[in-house]
Amino acid sequence: MDNHGRGPDPRPAGGADAPLRPPGAPRDEPRPLPYEGVWRFTAAAVDASVPQARHAVRDLLHRQGVPVSDDLVQGLLLIVSELVTNAVRHAALLSPVLAVEVAVGAEWVRVSVEDNHPYRPTALEADHGRTGGRGLLLVREIAREAGGVCDVEHTAGGGKVIWAALPLKPVRVP
Repeated sequence: MDNHGRGPDPRPAGGADAPLRPPGAPRDEPRPLPYEGVWRFTAAAVDASVPQARHAVRDLLHRQGVPVSDDLVQGLLLIVSELVTNAVRHAALLSPVLAVEVAVGAEWVRVSVEDNHPYRPTALEADHGRTGGRGLLLVREIAREAGGVCDVEHTAGGGKVIWAALPLKPVRVP
């Protein structure tokens, strides 16, 4: 498990070039919450991976005790479905394997899907005469409505990662 997802920002801070803390040095950062961390899994770029990825993310959030509302979970799962579907439909030829990552910080949760296809998609506006092609627009709107952000970035290997980060809001218990 990789710990680079902790902190107030949905983008991992530091990365591989971040300075290491010497042994015995005092901690500058607060201790992570029990649900914080980064989890990554790979899947074949096939249709069956869409529901498998959605279920894996849902189960992970539940198992880790991430404080997410039902609405936020539904939004995250729809984002995962759309991003994995896009990778399966548009990148499978050059990327037979895709990676799904879930990163949870104290105040946000980020889901991302990475493939090895170099094409950087753009969010299409609604074209009522066309079916499909609006998945990234849907992802962007779900993120925006929840107060989050999404983006597409190139990877060092020439592929891309599409991610969405949403703020965690305390779940009110009646």
